[in-house]
This record gives sequence, C-alpha cells and structure tokens, in this order.
Amino acid sequence: MNAEKEFYTAEDLSKVLEVNIMTIYRYIKSGKLQAHKIGKEFRIPKGEFERLLRETNTKL
Repeated sequence: MNAEKEFYTAEDLSKVLEVNIMTIYRYIKSGKLQAHKIGKEFRIPKGEFERLLRETNTKL
C-alpha cells in the first residue's frame, strides 16, 4: 500500500524543512503548529503542515 501520509512526525518535518527538531517542538509548544501527542511522539496532520507553509510564505 502506497498511500500518501496523513500525519507527519516532528522528525519528518524537521527533515523536510531543514530545521532542527527543537524548532518543530517550539512551534508545537507555542501553538504555531497544532499536533496530537500519541505516546511519546507528536503527530502533525498533513493539513496543519500545509497551513504552516502557506502562512510562512505569506510573511516573506
């Protein structure tokens, strides 16, 4: 099954955005990025990641 991801981990996003994973955790803690904590890991919905990208691009 080759389904497109619906959720990303903080590590996934840090690699895609080429930032330190702590930056992703700070975004989650500050509320800039909504995430669900499952066990010890955060899961970020695909739509939330896309929203962050749109908002970031409009601020440039």
